Amino acid sequence: MYRPGTCRTADTARSRMRGMTLIELMVAVAIVSILVSIAVPSYASFMKKSRRGDTESTLMDIAQREQQYLIDARAYAPDTATLGTTVPADVSAYYTIQICRTAVPCAAPGGTPPTFAIIATPIAGSPQAGDYTLTLDNTGAKTPTSVW
Repeated sequence: MYRPGTCRTADTARSRMRGMTLIELMVAVAIVSILVSIAVPSYASFMKKSRRGDTESTLMDIAQREQQYLIDARAYAPDTATLGTTVPADVSAYYTIQICRTAVPCAAPGGTPPTFAIIATPIAGSPQAGDYTLTLDNTGAKTPTSVW
């Protein structure tokens, strides 16, 4: 209620503190959208590198099992089932793992038998699509060398 001789500035200041204006809300939305546009691609790149690291670890484990199998059976195993292991679900969801020996026509390494190569190919349509195809052979050579 207005009383003559009183100041209305106190009432005006109190009414402004009740909420945000549309401009303030739009500025907040713009700031959040800029932060999200920076964070999401960075997070996706981090996750791609993390999944690649899991795959590299799996390839190293399979190669180690192959070497033990060679000592035991005098030949390399043709697949992971023969090695008594499986590819973890967090790797098989993004990569196809293939073991190639010289008898298998899948670009296996040259040289005198026995040899093997383990190839991890990103699955098309997965978040890992477009990533590197990772290869590890019986000599320990890893390709591409820039990502191992």
